[in-house]
Amino acid sequence: MMNSDIGRIALRSKEAAFHLARASGEQKRQALEALMEYLMREEESILKANAQDLVLAKEKGLEKPLLERLSLENRLIGIIHDIEQVLLLPDPIGEVFEQEVLPNGLKLEKCRVPIGVLGVIYESRPNVTLDITALSIKSGNCALLRGGSEALQTNLRLVELIQQSLHDAGLPKEAVQLVADTDRSVVKQMLQLDQYIDLIIPRGSSSLQRFCKENSTIPVIMGGAGICHLFVDESADLEASIKVIANAKTQRPTVCNALDTVLVHSAIACELIPELVKRLSPLGVSFRLDPYAMELAQGPSCQMAGPQDWDTEWLSLVLGVKVVGNLNEAIKHVQEHSSGHSDGILTRNQGNAEHFARAIDSAAVYVNASTRFTDGGQFGLGAEVAISTQKFHARGPMGLKELTSYKWVVRGDYHVRS
Repeated sequence: MMNSDIGRIALRSKEAAFHLARASGEQKRQALEALMEYLMREEESILKANAQDLVLAKEKGLEKPLLERLSLENRLIGIIHDIEQVLLLPDPIGEVFEQEVLPNGLKLEKCRVPIGVLGVIYESRPNVTLDITALSIKSGNCALLRGGSEALQTNLRLVELIQQSLHDAGLPKEAVQLVADTDRSVVKQMLQLDQYIDLIIPRGSSSLQRFCKENSTIPVIMGGAGICHLFVDESADLEASIKVIANAKTQRPTVCNALDTVLVHSAIACELIPELVKRLSPLGVSFRLDPYAMELAQGPSCQMAGPQDWDTEWLSLVLGVKVVGNLNEAIKHVQEHSSGHSDGILTRNQGNAEHFARAIDSAAVYVNASTRFTDGGQFGLGAEVAISTQKFHARGPMGLKELTSYKWVVRGDYHVRS
């Protein structure tokens, strides 16, 4: 595919968007059911393509977190389940969510409509191909996908099956297309196609997100990068807190909602920090500790934190630990170093919990829970296209409703304006 083709591909997406926006709920259901069936039937061919990508990625020296994200081994059943959850959700298109009758008798309605064409640019993760597809079809949007070169063979096979599913349901196969040209210049061209693409959703590194923001003439959803915190208040249940911290750090350390920094109230630091190191070190966790924390728990898994460590999204089994004097000091640290993704407090003090929840302006704020719950599936959205850390137009996990806009429908009785 030559670079000059990107405009023609985007034009086909725009043309398909007209038809998909008007698709019936039954057609969309048929397409998603067909896709689930193809994924089960073609598991062997999908994993074969994925294995080819993994071999090439290892030869290129792709880092372990990216290899983990690239692999579909033992993950297809979970992905199919996520698609099924999307299928079972109410169709948002056409929903009237506000209505009013004006004094002059005009009836106003706000009605949900698709955004149009979503340009999704992502790295490594072929599961994103299926998440985006399911949510796009259900919400009546078209998806123009540009995955990373490391997942090309997997994505090619997946999009073949997606397009066959659309065809089976009587929908245009161009509703989901893959930009297969791996030349990086294509991304910049794609970001300039505002006459065809309505929203850019980058999924990947902070450098990818910055590149999209700086080069796009299309609105861009910023998010995905997570520098996530948990503050352990002096009133917290320490045993329960260690379990939450272990889950947030180790359950899947390579994702954006994994824990990066624990802030510990000085009143409990002597008790909590040594036990935290003792319990998490056997799980493979290494620690970056501030000077006071370093005095409390030394060992082969511990080293002094550098200033840059508080601004690092680890995406690995590394955990920062910092002692703070009080709640306000913890809040100040989060405000200065958080990416606005997921931050929380562990406490028995309801007043402190509410103060923290009001003060922290992240997309997801937790009280006595793991940051790992920031996820479309966990939030009951079925899946997500991204986790937005900005404030417009969506924030946090973006599911079906976050992929809609609205239009005003005004009903009159031959009204004229005086």
